[in-house]
Amino acid sequence: MSFAAVILALVTLQRIGELILSRYNTARLKARGAIEIGADHYPLVVSVHAAWLMALWVFGRDQDVNLVALSLFVALQGFRLWILATLGPRWTTRIIVLPGEPLITSGPYRYYSHPNYAVVAAEIALLPLALHLPLLALTFTGLNAAVLAIRIRVESRALAAVSGQFARRSP
Repeated sequence: MSFAAVILALVTLQRIGELILSRYNTARLKARGAIEIGADHYPLVVSVHAAWLMALWVFGRDQDVNLVALSLFVALQGFRLWILATLGPRWTTRIIVLPGEPLITSGPYRYYSHPNYAVVAAEIALLPLALHLPLLALTFTGLNAAVLAIRIRVESRALAAVSGQFARRSP
């Protein structure tokens, strides 16, 4: 098995683990009265990410590895863990709103309103570049940007509504 295939296997396992965690957190949040917003575009998000990973397997599994790009990708995993730790049981791949709960404003959310999307955007570019696949990096960066334009608009509206509800309840 090539070094590239090992990297792709680890990333694939990470993404599967995140989907399992997301499903678990989503179910727990919904049991507490949370609602999902923007479910209609979620299959598009999943499709782009699945296609990205499949394309990496098809074109990159036997490629040499650019260690600089790989190091940057690995460094991003620290930010990903910071995001997961900050959101804890509220982390999910879906837009889940829990009425009455304040927005998270600690950790990376203190500095940037959508840190997870920034990390994912960088990952989508860096991993193909680590495998010497610049066209794949460009293609999926564009597709991800299009999906994020939809998602961030929907999520921002949902979070603004929740933030407004919380502000109205505060003394």
